Amino acid sequence: MLSKLTVRLSVAAGLFTLSTGAYAQQEDRAITTAVPVLTLSPDSRSAALGEAGVAISPDANSMYYNAGKLGFMPNATGASLSYAPWLRQVTDDMGLGYLSGYHKVGQRSAFGVSLMYFDLGTIQFRDINNNSTGDYNPKEYSLSVSYGQRLSENLGVGVAARYIRSNLTGGEGDTRPGNAAAVDLGLYYTKDLSIGAQDYNLALGAAISNIGNKITYTNPEQGNFLPANLKLGTAITKELDAYNKLTLTVDANKLLVPSPYYVTGDTTGRGKQVLAEVEAENRARAGKGLVSSIFSSFGDAPGGFKEELQEVNISAGLEYWYNDLLSARVGYFYENAQKGARQYLSFGAGLRYQVFGVDAAYLVPNNKNNPLSQTLRVSLHFNFAGGANATSPASDPAPTN
Repeated sequence: MLSKLTVRLSVAAGLFTLSTGAYAQQEDRAITTAVPVLTLSPDSRSAALGEAGVAISPDANSMYYNAGKLGFMPNATGASLSYAPWLRQVTDDMGLGYLSGYHKVGQRSAFGVSLMYFDLGTIQFRDINNNSTGDYNPKEYSLSVSYGQRLSENLGVGVAARYIRSNLTGGEGDTRPGNAAAVDLGLYYTKDLSIGAQDYNLALGAAISNIGNKITYTNPEQGNFLPANLKLGTAITKELDAYNKLTLTVDANKLLVPSPYYVTGDTTGRGKQVLAEVEAENRARAGKGLVSSIFSSFGDAPGGFKEELQEVNISAGLEYWYNDLLSARVGYFYENAQKGARQYLSFGAGLRYQVFGVDAAYLVPNNKNNPLSQTLRVSLHFNFAGGANATSPASDPAPTN
């Protein structure tokens, strides 16, 4: 039996269900999935842009957001290492790490690999008599392999395959580690435009991520959906002069899993009947297959089209670069109050010098329950140009966006 530190484990596993205290007093309308850490931006650049990333200029972390950008990589080879402390105000042994890298094959394609590792710290198991039965370190990780191809000067496509393992209890009781396989599909378009007397770069991105089998921790027939999601975004870049560049980016993201069912209105005198109806419908939704759950996710919210729109999260950010050397970023993330209520402002800065780069991000939440509040996230970059594969100087981001 788990100790009182189970609360801590539940917080870490649920991640965002504690994002607001007010939410707990409302109907359970937030969509929950297994391994929700897969929906969190792992690197500091996008974290500082409100988690927008599907259409911003390519770098070593692009395969997480949109594998379609791999064919537009600015250097022959690149790598990035990121780390974010977790629940730092509660504990000091939880954190999210991300390692990614790519290598170009010719001028139009590239392979990428990445590893996301979520360490939930140490918990203590206790029996029914409150006697310690040992400690355990829960962890989750995903290993991905990606490939992207530039089909033309403006259009690229990509695909990623991912293995996911979630071990939250170490086999305590009748539980077991969860395993899953998933794929991502990405599309990226970039084009230089002239609007009036001004020149711009327009980038569009679309990605479907984490399309895979359910994860099971106990009964194999009672699986939990992966956080399959659809992300659409755009980035508009204006070169103010030879040294200064400004990018505005906006992403919209929607989970492609069933919405929780609930009943509104006056239920006086039929409480048990309503409860049974809600439980039966939610069991039916949880039992849906992969394809049916994806397509039904666009129209299964009990509140109709209005609630479907509430399930769309918005990420927006502004990025400034000086001479492709120094950058400053600001962003905002919005999630509807009845769908999790994550709303926060983010700031960041970056540096690129020769083969080396560093980014930092800081999150300012609208409440004190965000697991990343008041923490500094850091990413390191290594970019290597050389040989026939190099398409631009060893700097990041790419000069086109």
